[in-house]
Amino acid sequence: MTKRKIEVFSAGCPICEGTIEDIQKEACSSCDVAVLDMNRPEVERKARSLGIRSVPAVVIDGRLADCCSGRGINIDTLKKEGLGKSIE
Repeated sequence: MTKRKIEVFSAGCPICEGTIEDIQKEACSSCDVAVLDMNRPEVERKARSLGIRSVPAVVIDGRLADCCSGRGINIDTLKKEGLGKSIE
């Protein structure tokens, strides 16, 4: 039987743990859910190669889910908000 590969990239925080619980609750018999620890260097490298910029993130059959893309810190945006500018 072919299974859908669901990978959850997690840093172990409470938000990540809640996401893992939600995904495991919704998974069906066709879903093979794996939780990947972002604290492991090989997982971090894989996450970067998939375009993951924040966690939790979910990859389904090798593709970063739309709900997980485009997130993460953007230094240019933070600079526009005042990062790196002294208050005089």
